[in-house]
Amino acid sequence: MVIMKKIKLITTFLLGLMVINSCSEEDLGLVNPNTLSPDTFFSTEEQVQSAVNAAYANLQTNALYGRLIFYMLDNMSQENAGNGQQEADKRTYAEYTYNSTNQFIADYWDSCYRGINKANFVINNQDRINELSEAILSETQKNKFIGEARFLRAHYYWLLVTRFGDIPLRVDGSSPEGLPRSPREQVIDLIIDDLRFASSNLLPKSEEQKGRANRGAAQAFLGKVLLYEGEYSNALTSFRAMSGYGLETEYFDNFREETEHGIESVWEVEYNINLGTGNKWDSAVIGQGANHANFRGQDYGVLNWFNVYPSDDLRAEFEAGDNRFQGSFYVVGDTYNNGANTLVESDFAENGGNIRPAAWRKYQNYYKQTSENEESGINIKIIRYSDVLLMMAECENEVGTQSAAVGLINQVRARAGLAGLSTSLSKDQVFQAIIHERKVELAGEQVRFDDLLRWNLAGSVLPGLSENRFDPSKHILWPIPDNEISTNANIGPGDQNPGY
Repeated sequence: MVIMKKIKLITTFLLGLMVINSCSEEDLGLVNPNTLSPDTFFSTEEQVQSAVNAAYANLQTNALYGRLIFYMLDNMSQENAGNGQQEADKRTYAEYTYNSTNQFIADYWDSCYRGINKANFVINNQDRINELSEAILSETQKNKFIGEARFLRAHYYWLLVTRFGDIPLRVDGSSPEGLPRSPREQVIDLIIDDLRFASSNLLPKSEEQKGRANRGAAQAFLGKVLLYEGEYSNALTSFRAMSGYGLETEYFDNFREETEHGIESVWEVEYNINLGTGNKWDSAVIGQGANHANFRGQDYGVLNWFNVYPSDDLRAEFEAGDNRFQGSFYVVGDTYNNGANTLVESDFAENGGNIRPAAWRKYQNYYKQTSENEESGINIKIIRYSDVLLMMAECENEVGTQSAAVGLINQVRARAGLAGLSTSLSKDQVFQAIIHERKVELAGEQVRFDDLLRWNLAGSVLPGLSENRFDPSKHILWPIPDNEISTNANIGPGDQNPGY
């Protein structure tokens, strides 16, 4: 086993994690994580690393990549269609019937701010870290640990600002009564500043421990944020600074446990069931205990809960001969369990007997076993290099270099076994090609809903699918959770997002 595959391994037992996690679930603003004295805590490399490690843990919670985030975003994008047995609280995202009392949205908010608190504990004590002698911690190591904390803070704020818009901007623990909502632009400015620092101070992927944020991940994430902000030239600069990445020969290798952290992996969230899963059901927000598993396989698994299956609209998007279809979905006649078993029609039956045409294959353990068991150790990819290539193509198209954009798209298509596009396409034709390629290349990877929002297409695309109730005047944002409004003195009912 690779040492520290799961970063959280050493943090559970440390006082720092327990104190940083002591936030009230009712009001994160009531606890100052710096009450753990930095004069006594930040004295060794191990203590600095443990504080940084704690900030990773919330990514693995059930409120985020452990379970709910893929239901939320895949259902809202209509990439998922729901079987009859799908629980009502998951259907709310496909049907856009959630409101400010939704517990999953509250948990998402809570888990993100807990992660921010943990990152801030490191960032706000960087002077103490920098005072450590070179014999204890080198300048490079100091900056890289601080860079990790800033990268993680940027990630949590990105998860919040994309879903809620204006949000409290927490950079220290000095406001026990809670903070008002800050303009989205201020949050984005902090994210960009954090990622620029991380891009300059994190170690390259080849020199960093697997599972930790590295320079390429920061450069890719910064480029993504700049792309979303319409800063296409600056985004290209950040993307082009990346080195050492490429495409996996086999598309499905991106979603198998044995091929994690491959050449295409830019940023992924760690899971390792060998480190313990006893707390997997009771770590929605805290990020503490033995919850080293995610539920993607069981929830989406055709032979297990089969709560969702790929929508007709998504499957129809794939061109004939696109090998990503086989890498993304199972159909009748496919083999599993190392080729020893074959899927038959009855395997695709939901409760009630309806036979579904396909099931999800991404992030499933069936390739090597016969069943899922409520947990998976397959890491969740947040950014893959194919995503970066398509984002670069979008930037090239916007700055007027359509032929360069097509060249990048064709790299992705070649791996899919498809013919390249003509380099003489117009700007609109290239944009339509990007829409198509991102939909099929990144299917079920929680990117399409945000793509549709930033392209201003959600209002025209989503209402035409299924029986969803997407309202562009309301559902571009989630509601601020009721418990935040009721406990934060600086956020009241009048500060709620429109429509809620």
